[in-house]
Order: sequence, then structure tokens, then C-alpha cells
Amino acid sequence: MATPRPAPRMRVRPGRTSLLRSGRLRGGGRTGPWRSCSALSGCAGAAPRGRSGWRPGACAGCSGRAAGCCRCGPGAAARGVGPARPHPPAGQLPLPGSRLCLYEDGTELTESYFRALPPQTELVLLGPGETWHGCASDIEQFLAAFCTQREAVVEAARKLLSDERAPRRQRLLADLIHNLSENILAEDKEEDEKWFEGLESRFKNKSSYMRYSCESRIRSYMKEVSSFISNVHPTARDEYKRIIDMMADKLKSVKYNGCYFDRREEEEAARLCTTEGWFSCQGPFDRDDCPCKHSINPYSNRESRILFSTWNLDHIIEKKRAVVPELAEAVKTQDGREVNWEYFYQLLFTVDNLKLVHIACHKKTNHNLSCDKTKIYRRRKHNHRI
Repeated sequence: MATPRPAPRMRVRPGRTSLLRSGRLRGGGRTGPWRSCSALSGCAGAAPRGRSGWRPGACAGCSGRAAGCCRCGPGAAARGVGPARPHPPAGQLPLPGSRLCLYEDGTELTESYFRALPPQTELVLLGPGETWHGCASDIEQFLAAFCTQREAVVEAARKLLSDERAPRRQRLLADLIHNLSENILAEDKEEDEKWFEGLESRFKNKSSYMRYSCESRIRSYMKEVSSFISNVHPTARDEYKRIIDMMADKLKSVKYNGCYFDRREEEEAARLCTTEGWFSCQGPFDRDDCPCKHSINPYSNRESRILFSTWNLDHIIEKKRAVVPELAEAVKTQDGREVNWEYFYQLLFTVDNLKLVHIACHKKTNHNLSCDKTKIYRRRKHNHRI
């Protein structure tokens, strides 16, 4: 008796497409589950199916001819298994317009390719209009589950983590649980008390603290500019201080640009986050975007709030190396001209020259960028006689 060749391994997956496993295809027509075209019963005494001789009611492995078949032979009814459902001949699929493809990359199968598949090959059955792109499709389904079955995904991940011993898989599962356990929409302290652990009691909601966090950064820049006065030429210090005072008044009027971190800010252009509080890295000073697609939501949980403090508001034209020294030099050599302090204000304290960057994208090397010489002084108004 010939030894049957193992069938391609097939497995059922959730979603509109069906992934096949162990010679059985689930989710068939109204007649119930049906088998893969090349599946063998795998039972003792089963003979390999030939090109013909298949009959309705027979199992895929022996076509009803093997006396020892566990589904067609004597005793099958007593065991409660009975004969298989009607199965189409080799090379045919029950659903009109359906196709088989490889699970790994979505390659569609011809009949000859199907017959040549090695054992344990995973396949996907596609209905009319459906597509499969390999593991990318799995990822899409997994991401969809985040929105529709978040609690179930978290519970499943916790069960897996309890038995996991591989450090890398532990990290992946822990991060997944951490990200899905976020309380992003909570705003007030009563809704998410854990988020406020370690903060002063005066903060009653998340946005007020995030606004304060941004204000603190801008205030620190103002202190650096003020402390530079000792390096300014003595004859220019009064003018330098006058400009610093005007900048300070401007910052107070806009509340130190705390709106940059406030997700409740109504004007979208005035904040660096979404209405849910997601911040995206804007990339190093010499790039237009972040190559690693870093993102974070400090509103989500306490750990993310702390990690966000490592993100930087990076000056494209450097504050210490370029902007402040150029301001001091402009005051010293103004020679009757009016220093355009608002230009320097924009470079020091606004997103015109600030980029929010993940710590890995914060390049501390010399940017080799300088101020625009044409904007250092205000243009003089010319009065024309009529």
C-alpha cells in the first residue's frame, strides 16, 4: 500500500479570507466545512487518491475505497465521524471565482503549482474581490483588532506574557499591553490619578501640566538669552537689555507659547499635537521628516509623560552658537540702525526655528547655520518729498 504524501499545512485565520490548515478548509458553503483539493485523510489504511474514482460522501484521502479508513470504513458511524462532506475533484474550488494563494507572500496558485507544493505549506483561500499580501495583511488585521477588540487583545497578551521566557518576546508583549492600556481620553485628575503621580497638587488636568511643561522650556531659553548679557560689549548692554525686556513682554502676552503642548488648543496651527495628544517627531535639523517615524502621547499614561521630557525643542539655527551671539553683535554694531528684535524672537522662541525631536533625532553637532543677514536690522523708511 502506497504511503500518502502529507498535505500542505493549512490553518484558519479570522477575517474575510480563510487560511487553510491540516487538509481542511473552514467557512465553506452551506453544505458545511470542506477539504482542500490536495488533502489526504492521513488515516491508517488510507490509500492515495487517484485521478478518478472520487465519489460524493467519500473522504478526500481514500475516495471511499479504503476499508481501514477512519471515516469511510466499518465503525465510522459508531465513532460519530461519518463520511466526509462532498468534496470537489482535484484542482477545483467550491466557491466560483475563489483563488488559492501562498500565505507568506500572496502568490496565487495554479493547479500545477498547487500539486508541487511541499508539505506544511500554508495557504489562503480568497473569495471574489479579496486580496492577500502575506504578513502585511496579518498586521493590518492585528491593527484593526486594536480598535475593535482592545480588551480581548490585552487579555490575550497578558496570558501569553505570563508563560513567555524569551526576553525579546517579553518586551514586545509588555509594550503591546502598555500601549493598549492607555487612558488617552481622560483629562481630569479624577479620571486618571495615576498619571498625576509625582506632580504638584495644583495641576488638576493633563493639559494644564503639559502647557506648563512647554512654558518651562521656553522660560529656560529666555534665561539663557538674559544671562548672555555679561558677554555683550559694555557700550551695548543697555540696548541689549531693552531688547530682552521687549522679548519678555511678548512671551508673557502669548503665555510663553504653552499652546504648543496643549491638546485643547483650538487653533490647530498653534499646537504640535493632535486633539488626542499625539506628538510626532519632526526629524533632525537637516531633514524634513523623521526617518524612524517616532511618535508619543504623553497624555496616555505616566510613563509616556515622563519619557516625553526627553524629547527636545531643537533650534534649527542654534541658539548658543548662532542666534544669541548674532543678537549681541547686532546691538554692538547697529550704528544708528534699529535691530529687528522680532526676527530674533522668532528664532529663539517659536516654531519658525524650533523642531520637536525624539532624543535619537537630536543631533548635537554643529549645525553650521547662521542668521539671515538681511533680517537683522529693520529696513529704514524713506520719506519722499512731493
